[in-house]
Amino acid sequence: MKIELADPTSPESRQLLVALSQTLQRITGSSGTASFDVSDVQVDRACFVVARQGTGEAVGCGALRPLAPGIAELKRMFAVPGSQGVGHALLSFLEQQARAFGYEQIWLETRRVNEQAVRFYDRHGYAVIENYGRYVGRPEAVCLGKRLTGAERARDLPFDSPADSPPH
Repeated sequence: MKIELADPTSPESRQLLVALSQTLQRITGSSGTASFDVSDVQVDRACFVVARQGTGEAVGCGALRPLAPGIAELKRMFAVPGSQGVGHALLSFLEQQARAFGYEQIWLETRRVNEQAVRFYDRHGYAVIENYGRYVGRPEAVCLGKRLTGAERARDLPFDSPADSPPH
């Protein structure tokens, strides 16, 4: 598997994003498109990536964008159903990229009903944090975070106050 930086507006990237939106609509009742703007990942210390099988076929995507000083937000994580290890590979790559950008934490939001995603992030060291930004006061949303320094699980460390993060 190969993961590479990609243009989020390319036809291939858009195809993955549409598949993600359709999947989210089916699972959560919302496509998630209202909380993602491709221009957010076309700035400094942000990226959009695509995962490819050995054949070159695109099988997943994910993105990072700046959220607050020291904090990146993980966006639009998706693996084509049936593709093995893609989610783990994407997340590992994006965490490494976040460290290279100088971030100390990664935050994300998903819907509580998306239990598969919540379990995935829990297995990878993410812990529930207070809802931040546009997710404050939204009980259907669950926000998760992970410190990138050290191997400690996020739930064992204090997070900066989500109230200090800018709305997005």
